[in-house]
Amino acid sequence: MITVTNVSLNFSGQNLFKDVDLKFTPGNCYGIIGANGAGKSTFLRILSGDLEPTTGSVSIKPGIRMSVLKQDHFAYDQFTVLDTVIQGNPRLYEIMQEKDAIYMKEDFSEEDGIKAAELEAEFAELNGWEAESDVSRLIQGLGLSGDILYTPMASLTAKQKVKVLLAQALFGNPEIVLLDEPTNHLDVKAIEWLEDFLMEYPGTVLVVSHDRHFLNTVCTNIVDVDYGKIKMYVGNYEFWYESSQMIQKMIRDQNKKNEEKIKELQAFIQRFSANKSKSKQATSRRKLLDKLSVEEMPASSRRYPFVGFTMDREPGKEILTVENLSKTVDGVKVLDNISFRVNRGDKIAFVGENEIANTTLFKVLMGELEPDEGSYKWGVTITTSYLPLDNSAYFNDSQYNLVEWLSQYTKETTETFMRGFLGRMLFSGDDVYKNVQVLSGGEKVRCMLSRMMLYGSNVLVMDQPTNHLDLESITAVNEGLMAFKGNVLFASHDHEFIQTVANRIMEISADGKLTDRLCTYDEYIGEA
Repeated sequence: MITVTNVSLNFSGQNLFKDVDLKFTPGNCYGIIGANGAGKSTFLRILSGDLEPTTGSVSIKPGIRMSVLKQDHFAYDQFTVLDTVIQGNPRLYEIMQEKDAIYMKEDFSEEDGIKAAELEAEFAELNGWEAESDVSRLIQGLGLSGDILYTPMASLTAKQKVKVLLAQALFGNPEIVLLDEPTNHLDVKAIEWLEDFLMEYPGTVLVVSHDRHFLNTVCTNIVDVDYGKIKMYVGNYEFWYESSQMIQKMIRDQNKKNEEKIKELQAFIQRFSANKSKSKQATSRRKLLDKLSVEEMPASSRRYPFVGFTMDREPGKEILTVENLSKTVDGVKVLDNISFRVNRGDKIAFVGENEIANTTLFKVLMGELEPDEGSYKWGVTITTSYLPLDNSAYFNDSQYNLVEWLSQYTKETTETFMRGFLGRMLFSGDDVYKNVQVLSGGEKVRCMLSRMMLYGSNVLVMDQPTNHLDLESITAVNEGLMAFKGNVLFASHDHEFIQTVANRIMEISADGKLTDRLCTYDEYIGEA
């Protein structure tokens, strides 16, 4: 158990959060959410002991082991994969080093023998004899080969290192696990394995994530960093989001009787609880939800941008035809004789690990690259808007402020119009005069989305549109694409995003071949 008592954190005279009193107990997974900059990762650092709070304390029972997902991908380059993962249990690794040092001595004394025996006993208590097989099980669960145990970390790719560091955090069944964005750079199968692992985990898990499907699957509670406070709520992210929206509506609509709204909220709690009957954690979660009172429901100050795409012209029957398209990048054939036809109403998700192939295909379709072979043809009624994976070219050489930058893409350039439009995208006050070169990654994506909305196109091409966005912006983009009446071609790793937007799934394999299925994402995964 972790007990947080009267914790506050003050930066330069400003409270990031204060008066935090929480308890985290075994058998539960806590999803930590909040707007960018609210203090989610900072709170994890306080819990791990890496950062001292301004006031208050964090209490953990003596002897309890806490494991933290490391973020420095180069910190273990001098070690093998096996040694890196075992260092997730520092005491076990220390014993192994001490044992090796003793056994390597040429003048092995009686005292050395006694010490070695003590170490061997502790080694056995910590399941040291099973360590290698446990490491192998973890890394194979995350999709790595068991053959890489003795491979130096320095020789691994960035994505492989992410998986090894995640295995390190989970190694040895620590009582407490702190995970900051654990699904970043993981493939679908690795995420599914991690979800299953955490749902069965007996310890206490705290996770910061922007992956809504992951939060919905594994979390029993949501810890919301908002209003300068940190509050805990029962249920997963979907429950938190829907109930917080209802509470906000209740606050806005003061004319309705509170009793009627309370009945509505209580009915919602019961309905949501029943809908989660298939969850592995359903029984305990349902009991908690049944006891939930309206006063314990979340209210949020979170602001959601408005993302809505309208078409200036209805598309005709001919949308896009791709025939025998091939393209080689840096000596690798990433697109190999690809053919497909886009029909009216298609919202196509390009999934899988071959990100270079997806990006290359989009660049070809948008005229930024020439194919080596084959052809593509857009219908005569089609207008397109494009969100590239790398948008830096739109901002790097610009001296514009936000108003000036966006006015390049619309005929309506009055400041009143521009400020109103930017305000809906959460750029308000003096923010609209910021130089676009100093914008954050998430702010740049919101600018690119604004540009697309102004175009009125009937086909949207989007390469990883949720990159750099917070949960609020991801939700807004998600809902905007669901409501859009035109066609969408997009690449994403966000399970919830793909499942709710796409009606057709395409995957380009490592050898450049195309798999095309007319189905939802969950159906596609089920077939795999």
